This record gives sequence, C-alpha cells and structure tokens, in this order.
Amino acid sequence: MPEMTTFDPVDYLVVGHLSIDQTPNGPVLGGTAAYSALTARALGLRVGIVTAWGGEISLDSLADIPVIIAKSQESTHFENIYDNGNRTQYIRKIAAKIDLSLVPEPWRGAKIIHLGPVAGEIESQLPSGFRPTLLGLTPQGWMRTWDNDGRVRSCAWNNAESAMQAAGVTIFSTEDAARDEEQIEHLAQLGRLVVITEGASGCRLFWNGDSRRFRAPNIKEVDATGAGDIFATAFFVRLLNTRDPWEAARFAVNLAAHSVTRPGLTGIPTQSEINTCLTEILH
Repeated sequence: MPEMTTFDPVDYLVVGHLSIDQTPNGPVLGGTAAYSALTARALGLRVGIVTAWGGEISLDSLADIPVIIAKSQESTHFENIYDNGNRTQYIRKIAAKIDLSLVPEPWRGAKIIHLGPVAGEIESQLPSGFRPTLLGLTPQGWMRTWDNDGRVRSCAWNNAESAMQAAGVTIFSTEDAARDEEQIEHLAQLGRLVVITEGASGCRLFWNGDSRRFRAPNIKEVDATGAGDIFATAFFVRLLNTRDPWEAARFAVNLAAHSVTRPGLTGIPTQSEINTCLTEILH
C-alpha cells in the first residue's frame, strides 16, 4: 500500500492487528480490523485502519480503505480448528504492538472508534485528544493468553473496569469468557452497555439495569470466523444511528447470521442482506 502523508477524516476507525489465518486452503487475511472495516464500509461509512503488519500476503481485499501500518517483522498468525461447533485456536506468530500515537489527527474525531485487539496489542483506553462520539471495545485480545505451543486460552481481563466505564459499548463472546457465567455476569455489570454474543444462539444485552436476549435466525453455518466482528460493527453503527440498543442488537444478530453462510471475508454483508435486515427490524 502506498505511504500516505495526508488523511481525510473517517467515520469509523478500527485499531488492532490484521491477521493471517491459516486455513486448509492456505493463508487468508483475517482479524477484527479486516472484518470490522469491511463491514463498516458495506454499511456506508468512511473507514480507516491502524494496525501492525508484516506484509506476507496482499491487502488487496481492503481495496480503497486507508491503512496505517506500524512496522513489524511479521504479522499475527492464527490457526482455528473447529470440531462440532467448538473452536481450538492457536497463535503461531505475533506482530508488534500498536502505539495509538500513530492515529492521525483527522481520525481522532471519528464518530466511532473501535478498539479491536486480537493479541493484547493495544492499550484498552484512549489517550487524551481522541474525540469519538462512540468508543466501542471488542476485548477478546485482552481476554486471551497462550501457552508455549501457541494454544489460546481465556484469561482474566486485568483492567476491565476502567476500560469498560470509559467506553460506550463493550462486546465480547461467551467463548472469550470461557463460558464462565460468573465472570460474564461480573463483567456485564462493569460497563454502561455490554453485549455478550453466544454464537448461533444470538446475544444477551445488558443496559440500564435491564437484560434481554436476542435469538439468531436459524441459518446453516459454513464458517463462523469473523461473525463476532461483523456483529460488533453492525451494533456500533446501528446504535450510533438510532440510539436504541435493542434495535441495534436485533439488526446485528440478523446481519451476523447471514455472514456464517460463506467462508472468511466473503461473509462480509452484501447490500441486499443489509436491506433485508433493516426491513426485518423495522416491520
């Protein structure tokens, strides 16, 4: 990608590692930054990415999305192994940390800033000078650790309370929390608005002392990779547009369900799917 020296404002900024996902068909682009950026663009927003990347494979699928890249000798590599809906994940390589000072001034006022770590690569709170209308966190990268073989396991999120209280929305999965209901309930009480995704079952939303469950439509799953990132982005965008968390959850659940019918980044929502989901929640 060409080096950029001037930056137009963006509506949606996502910060986190792009990753290389090892699949049976070879390495493919992945990571929250990729899935969320492409979903936000599909939803009509101007998007920017700040990441660390080693350049091993092409970023052509990000096309016209501007990307600021911290230098790194290698990219973060993941391998996901699925068995009867359960995922075993390995981290094979890890890219450099991302310094938020890399974010250019015109991007610090993005309507939505999404901190989307996959391997603890960024700080969980914005420094002074950032002015988002909505700060969204998907903290999976602060809720995982890995052993000497690279096998990923859940771990405690050490500064969850301060990070969640500073954010507008926090979204994580039951898998991120090792399906520990005690931990999930504890975290759900720390933030102003917290969403727990539950895969094919949908999500739970905690807001203003109330909680509700939103069921996902019954759709045949081909590949669930990235569905949580698509959900989070759809939720952030719809919440910003409507200020209605319940409507945002219905929209995000339906849109993310469509994504699992196609593998990898081909699951990014189409305009037809977006229109269908909007129609479903408005009627």
